[in-house]
Amino acid sequence: MSARLEILKKARSRMIEDRDAYATVLAAPFDRDKAERARNKFVELQTLIDALDRAISGEMSMSSENSP
Repeated sequence: MSARLEILKKARSRMIEDRDAYATVLAAPFDRDKAERARNKFVELQTLIDALDRAISGEMSMSSENSP
């Protein structure tokens, strides 16, 4: 596995952990201020995770094209 792919996968894993913390806040009893901030951060992190997924897919397809 290429170093670039390894880094992307580690970054994705880290962002999932961060996203899960905000999901926990969203699942807790409602507190408007906390829920609003958590919702915004959750969406921001999910967008980043989606971008990382695309980067990982691109890296994997480039790797498979370059292998014999």
